[in-house]
Amino acid sequence: MNADLERARELMIREGYTCVICRRDEICTDTQRGVKPLLDLLDHGVRLPGFSAADKVIGKATAFLYVLLGVCAVYTPVISSSAKDVLEKNGIELYYDLEVGGIENRTKTGPCPMESAVRNIDRPDIALTAIRKKYAEITQK
Repeated sequence: MNADLERARELMIREGYTCVICRRDEICTDTQRGVKPLLDLLDHGVRLPGFSAADKVIGKATAFLYVLLGVCAVYTPVISSSAKDVLEKNGIELYYDLEVGGIENRTKTGPCPMESAVRNIDRPDIALTAIRKKYAEITQK
């Protein structure tokens, strides 16, 4: 695990962030849940080549967003099998504690809607469109 990734992991765990992104002295933290922090970065034209990220949970949708952001490494306590495949196919270094078949929704009554939205997608650009559409549906309710 590189030093930036270790720093991101430690900050996430110690400070309770949902997402920490680091490259040397540049550190971005967030406490928002789900895909929102990563969508915000993409919406502002941010790209993060050479950065490492720690994220509380990584499903397939989140994995696609990290690919689009261009990070080089990620750590997560929990990752879905499909997210692991996306990150590995895109050459992103990966460390995780637990691999699960799928990410559950927040009420634990079914699958995560974001993971479901990208279930049959294999291209990050197409995934982004599906993620934005599902996010808009969810936030309008």
